[in-house]
Amino acid sequence: MNINDIWASAQERLEKQVSAVSFELWIKSLEPVDFKNGILYLSTTSETAKQRINNLHKGEIFVAVTGSSDEVKDVVILDPVERDAYRQNKEIAVESENRKFPGLNNFNAKYTFDNFVVGNSNKYVYAACRGVAEKPAAMINPLFVYGGVGLGKTHLLHAIGNYINQNYPDKTVIYCTCEKFINDYVNALKGASSFSAMNSFKEKYRSLDVLIIDDIQFISKAVETQEEFFHTFNELYENGKQIIIASDRPPKEIATLQERLRSRFSMGIIQDIQSPDYETRLAILMKKAQEEGYLIADEVVEYIAEHFDTNVRDMEGILAKVWFYARCLCKKSADMEDMKEALKDHDFADRQNLTIDRVVDCVCRYYSLRKDDLLGKKKSREFALPRQICMYIICDMLNLPLMTISNHFGKKDHTTVIYARDKIADMLEKGEHTVKVAVADIKAMVMKN
Repeated sequence: MNINDIWASAQERLEKQVSAVSFELWIKSLEPVDFKNGILYLSTTSETAKQRINNLHKGEIFVAVTGSSDEVKDVVILDPVERDAYRQNKEIAVESENRKFPGLNNFNAKYTFDNFVVGNSNKYVYAACRGVAEKPAAMINPLFVYGGVGLGKTHLLHAIGNYINQNYPDKTVIYCTCEKFINDYVNALKGASSFSAMNSFKEKYRSLDVLIIDDIQFISKAVETQEEFFHTFNELYENGKQIIIASDRPPKEIATLQERLRSRFSMGIIQDIQSPDYETRLAILMKKAQEEGYLIADEVVEYIAEHFDTNVRDMEGILAKVWFYARCLCKKSADMEDMKEALKDHDFADRQNLTIDRVVDCVCRYYSLRKDDLLGKKKSREFALPRQICMYIICDMLNLPLMTISNHFGKKDHTTVIYARDKIADMLEKGEHTVKVAVADIKAMVMKN
């Protein structure tokens, strides 16, 4: 069976398992790239799509694919840049090892502590990372950093590596993704001489001075790899070596993680990195413009900082796109007209046209409900949960007074809206999968309409 047949069969399974909206938005657009060493590589249409799929549907895809072919042992999701790099026989995961393991990429020199913009949302995680870099294994060990996509985790991890390489050249440092660690372990198990291959694997990871591992949440479904990582962690920790771990969620929210690993991850400091406030976003954009040589009007930078408040990476991408449009028109500086042109087909532009009715319509479509039922007073879970999710999304996406929202639902005061908002927020914080998927898919529908 070739990869197209494997994926076609898996899609048939997935279409029956996930919601119609999830299938149309995320699963249908995936394309098979390669099948090698038991790993099926699939490509998404964007980095955002990759993150969404990994966070919400990776487990379901794994089950569907392995159910379609017993030859498949793992699934790797690539964004377009990673897909192109893979096809050119380059490393997919960004990793760094020192001269003890030659032939691998260095840390990204662009990511340093000096060019990381510090604000109220990240000052504590910055201080923790800086402390670890300056005195490896002396004060904080392990350091566990978590936060959403595009908030600066990768920048800080590479900054740690760059600082240690520059100031402690005798120390052996590796940065790798969890995916890379899993693949290395699987390849060692399948090596021509498995004993020799496994010894090489252990030598590589257990003889380090500093291990920096990203996206550790993906280890939760790899039971055997959890066992190996547990022993690697213990070996390094007991020998006084520094361990830095990054994830999109805290240890307590990583599903199916072995309790002993959860305990190990919590031994040091757990620090989150939050979405930046307006002042920090503005500073990030101004620094980016200065570094890249963008000439952009202050009002454009201020507008982007004010209206795009979640993902730093996407925010910087918007800034670059605005500058690109200005350069295409041979203008010396980008202005508001360039921004409007650059963002006319972007989700960011759609955000200005969001309404309560638009959110309500998407919730009704998602749950196949009549609008009167969603806005009505029926209290069964069939109607109450979608209604609460609707209120939560309106609060989250629209900057409206609570009384305005409650009036739309026929409520006399706003306490019902507050209750719904807080209840769904609590369910999301606890990692309730069904609610998490529903909120993500409905938001995607709202922005796509």
